[in-house]
Amino acid sequence: MLKTFTILCCFIITASTYSQTDEAILKKLYQTSLTNGKSYDWLNHLSNQIGSRLSGSLGAERAVAYTKEELEKLGLDKVWLQPVMVPKWVRGATEYAYIETTPGKTNTVNICALGGSVATPSLGIKAHIIEVKTFEELASLGQENIAGKIVFYNRPMQADLIYTHEAYGGAVNQRYNGAVEASKYGAIGVIVRSMNLRLDDLPHTGSMTYDNLPIEKRIPAAAISTNDAEVLSTMLQLDKNIKLYFKQNCKQLADVQSYNVIGEITGSQFPNEYMVVGGHLDSWDLGDGSHDDGAGVVQSMDVLRLFKEAGIKPKHSIRVVLFMNEENGLRGGKKYAEEAKQKNENHLFALESDSGGFTPRGFSFDCNDANFNQVLSWQPLFKPYLIHYFEKGKSGADIDPLKTDKIVLAGLRPDSQRYFDYHHASNDTFDAINKRELELGAATMASLVYLFDKYGFK
Repeated sequence: MLKTFTILCCFIITASTYSQTDEAILKKLYQTSLTNGKSYDWLNHLSNQIGSRLSGSLGAERAVAYTKEELEKLGLDKVWLQPVMVPKWVRGATEYAYIETTPGKTNTVNICALGGSVATPSLGIKAHIIEVKTFEELASLGQENIAGKIVFYNRPMQADLIYTHEAYGGAVNQRYNGAVEASKYGAIGVIVRSMNLRLDDLPHTGSMTYDNLPIEKRIPAAAISTNDAEVLSTMLQLDKNIKLYFKQNCKQLADVQSYNVIGEITGSQFPNEYMVVGGHLDSWDLGDGSHDDGAGVVQSMDVLRLFKEAGIKPKHSIRVVLFMNEENGLRGGKKYAEEAKQKNENHLFALESDSGGFTPRGFSFDCNDANFNQVLSWQPLFKPYLIHYFEKGKSGADIDPLKTDKIVLAGLRPDSQRYFDYHHASNDTFDAINKRELELGAATMASLVYLFDKYGFK
């Protein structure tokens, strides 16, 4: 009798929720987020009490424990940790660099080691500099011009691209692959212009690779601030014989165990069909990762809380997944998809927030035409909240491993104009977050999840 009563209650709650108009439900989600949101408080703790959360660090470990505890407080049906082995790279002592015009005459510049880089020798390296903008230009110079020198990649992000992630995509290969390419020609180090659209003194870190280079051929790689990249380029135009000195102390250690943090509201009608919302819990170590991706983490957590606050009992099981190690390995996203496949779990939808906590504009979708056309039919529901961007495109790095022909993948798209001012830099801190913008993002995500849960998938 008790079981029958429980099932009946679930049916009544679900029926009551979905008998309300979509306009009313979305209004309730936005009102709740803006007047009784939790995302800003959660982010305050992540950023100011825990701080940076690089994979394998104490900060990452503390963030796992904190977010698991907070999800448990929400009264979800399930909360658990999913073990995943992650890389452990440590920066060490602060990097130091200068430009030397003549012996004893130097100009200090701002650099930071790129994630995954090897250290310089203990006394640092000093050499002449070769400035290039492309790998093709590097190849044209050849070993005779590059061997024994430091390669300086100085291709700016393209400023006239309105969607700044496109500008990032057009420049980031010099950061990620620059050391591999330069080492082919005998370079002893790499300096890369920071992935940043504005001119400032902050170097921006980020991942780089050595591919399968043997250890003895791996050369140190660092980012230089955009202001100092301009200075260095100008000085090279005046004098090709200047030298650059830099020293960094980073180190790659053995992999360590960490976790994805997962919480679930079990579906009332389709408990074995899963919808995922998430962000990555790890961050780079220079700031506290408030925009990248603390914002996405807390917004995703708040989606499930907003459902409970609004009395929505979803038809499908909805999971929040806080992925570990997006920044320097993507191990968390790959692990989640791997286990989902092993367990034959039927994932229908995944939404990621990993573009900062700025004003939400809409979503990009990786899905078939039928599901995308369904999304377009919902545009009038989002219009009162100034959400207007619904385009096909990329979704998110952590959810991409879930991709199949049937699943709908989506990425929250906030306004991107300021994102790369903070991305992977020391100013990615809590004071850069606007509470209202963050809460609007959480409500926008919850609204899309609600609509897909109600109307299903094509």
